[in-house]
Amino acid sequence: MGKIKTIEYFRVLPRWLFVKITDEHDNYGWGEATLEGHSQAVEGCLDAMIQRFVGYEADNIEYLWQTAHRHSFYRGGPVLMSALAGIDIALWDLLSRRLNLPLHVLLGGAVRNKIKVYSWIGGDRPRDVEAAAKERYEQGFRAIKMNATEDIDWLDSPKALETSVERCKIVKAVGLDVGLDFHGRLHKPMAKRLAKALEPHHPLFIEEPLLSEHYEGIKQLSRLTTIPIALGERLYSRWDVKRFLHDTSIDILQPDISHCGGISEIRRIASMAEAYDVALAPHCPLGPIALAACMQVAMCTPNFAIQEMGLTIHYNTEAGAYDIKNYIKDPSVWDVTEGYVEGLKGVGLGIEVDEEEVRKVARTANAWAPKGFVGPDGSIREW
Repeated sequence: MGKIKTIEYFRVLPRWLFVKITDEHDNYGWGEATLEGHSQAVEGCLDAMIQRFVGYEADNIEYLWQTAHRHSFYRGGPVLMSALAGIDIALWDLLSRRLNLPLHVLLGGAVRNKIKVYSWIGGDRPRDVEAAAKERYEQGFRAIKMNATEDIDWLDSPKALETSVERCKIVKAVGLDVGLDFHGRLHKPMAKRLAKALEPHHPLFIEEPLLSEHYEGIKQLSRLTTIPIALGERLYSRWDVKRFLHDTSIDILQPDISHCGGISEIRRIASMAEAYDVALAPHCPLGPIALAACMQVAMCTPNFAIQEMGLTIHYNTEAGAYDIKNYIKDPSVWDVTEGYVEGLKGVGLGIEVDEEEVRKVARTANAWAPKGFVGPDGSIREW
């Protein structure tokens, strides 16, 4: 046992926010509190949590989690839950390091020895997908995800969806399964049309066919298609998730470990999903700490299906040289063979963070700004 001595956070390129917790005996752990486009808000929340939680017992992870959540009165939401996630992940890493065990052992032990993964192609306005798909295949991936469309009007021409179907066919011809991310860009009239047009081509799943707040529309859409429906990155707790499980409107749940309160909460969400025969496929186009935390959860979760990896995702390459192989001492842990990454075997999260690189980049890193689309008439469109 040891009391929390320090909680630090580091804003790093391309758009990530890391957390380090050290106890009074100099045991330490790393977490990730990334909330893309809202780093300053999470940093402000972390400032408040630092004042509150320094001096707490580092091993009492659930007590701290419940205090942060229930004593906040105004609870949940992306900012609070992302800040809590960074602390929660770091505390689990600290505890398992102190015990000299891989983190998944503390969560019940392994139910698999390698993790099925997919990566991204195509960018925000998907193009050049054949060359990108072939590159991913050569890297060892057997599944990818790409945006289904560019920005779409509330009611657009049916022709606007034709290229979506063609891109799906092109990628599958390379030998890859493909998940299509609607990204909440489409409204119900276009989402229904696109799901029907894609159905003969058997995508792996469609993601966020509508924004998560349109739960009644998602329920309706789920009755109209046989394609598995995935969502969850904009759900931040088990309370956000339960309506979709009760409605039986989704097949794959995609909570983001850095948005939903960390390892403690994603484990509870996974168990809820299993009871409804829903698979877990955590959202993670984020940094190496969040990905390592997802991998630890995947190792011990029976209903885990597949893990997103942000390797050279467009958000990273647009920002320069920084990717998930940065900030860690052994990038080979992310090597992909025939669609799988080997289970992480090291203590804690299973990675060693290059603290020198983190501190160096954090000195000058600017916050990543949210993106957006504007239609030809000047109207705001979903991104």
